[in-house]
Amino acid sequence: MNQKIKDRYILDTNVLLYEPNSIFAFPNAYVTIPFSVIEEIDHFKREFNETGRNARFVSEILDKIRVQGSLTEGIELENGSILSVFIIDEHAVNLPAFVNLGKNSNKVLAATTLIHQAYADNNTFLVTNDINLRVRVSALGINVTAYEEKLPNLEKFYQGLSSKTVSLKTFDLISQKGLALEISDNFHANQNVAILNDTDDQELICRYQESAKKLIPIETFPEGIWGIRARNREQEIALDLMMDQSVHVVILAGKAGTGKTLLALAVALELMLSKSQYQKILVSRPIFPMGRDMGYLPGDIEQKMAPWMQPIFDNLEFLSSNHSSPRSKTGGYQRLLEMGLIELEPLTYIRGRSIPHRFMIVDEAQNLTPHELKTIVTRVGVDTKLVLTGDPYQIDNPYVDTNSNGLSHVIEKFQKFSLSGHVNLIHGVRSELAELASNIL
Repeated sequence: MNQKIKDRYILDTNVLLYEPNSIFAFPNAYVTIPFSVIEEIDHFKREFNETGRNARFVSEILDKIRVQGSLTEGIELENGSILSVFIIDEHAVNLPAFVNLGKNSNKVLAATTLIHQAYADNNTFLVTNDINLRVRVSALGINVTAYEEKLPNLEKFYQGLSSKTVSLKTFDLISQKGLALEISDNFHANQNVAILNDTDDQELICRYQESAKKLIPIETFPEGIWGIRARNREQEIALDLMMDQSVHVVILAGKAGTGKTLLALAVALELMLSKSQYQKILVSRPIFPMGRDMGYLPGDIEQKMAPWMQPIFDNLEFLSSNHSSPRSKTGGYQRLLEMGLIELEPLTYIRGRSIPHRFMIVDEAQNLTPHELKTIVTRVGVDTKLVLTGDPYQIDNPYVDTNSNGLSHVIEKFQKFSLSGHVNLIHGVRSELAELASNIL
């Protein structure tokens, strides 16, 4: 075995259930799983959800590794780490009498304490997403960290928009022909740039086209899209990205009331009914209640989905009743639903599907895990555009946070690829009251 290994990482249950492959995330280190963690994972394996799937996956990984040697003594993995299962003697650990070792989190605490005491080099780390457990372990003087797949803090995450001040001559060049990328610049594919004129207050919003290596002014829509006009530069960027067929996935992040869902639905109606670019509109949202759930809902799938889809209906009703929107010959959004041109899809049943020729909107995507969002993106078929909307600061799913949710994950992973585009909407447009509440409450 590798004698140069110094760091020791102890994995908690919630880390393995969040990302089974976290077993392989610590190369050239000792990776330890307490026996109590394996027992706890066993309780989840019969669940028919993401947690159950991950529990079964963890068991499969460990079963494949165990045949290579003794998990008690440790088995060397391909990445140079040594994986082992730690069995503790509850009477051997010196913890305060009030610590209840019947709780699984305290069993992990006990295992961490014993390992830390056995190796006095202070290179032992407990990896857990349990905030309370992190506090308790830290109070014992032991290193502890969260598992977030090395995603950056969201305060510094990719915004999709930067600014650049140029001379008047360069400004005119970009306006007329686009500007070839300078060596000193390092723009991502489809990154938007606010070009500022150093002579006056003029501003020009451009998008970096990687294929041409140029900053090209974005397309604006002064007449609006399906009766909706952009109210700020971020909304202009959002419309430009969604109307561009070469951009296959568009990510709209932003706080409540910035117009994410309304803009996506307006573009969807425009491209399906006026441009005939898509056969249907498919809309879905993860099902997470705000506050106490009302229990089981009666009826078929559409009736059960109706309360969760009400925000979508509200936006569709606004678009169909807006006096400046094109009147649909089909008789409004209710008629579109009846004709099957707008589909409401529960994410529960999306696995295994292939979805071609659709304008697909996944609303409230911040409530999805990275693996759930991967499942959705990999369902996208030929000639389908996917729009993800959500607010990473407004999460109802108790198993993800601002940094570890699927929406933040996709923003960071897709920023370098020309098939995707992203913008962070920051200005509320719902109402003055909604904007005030979003900012101060």
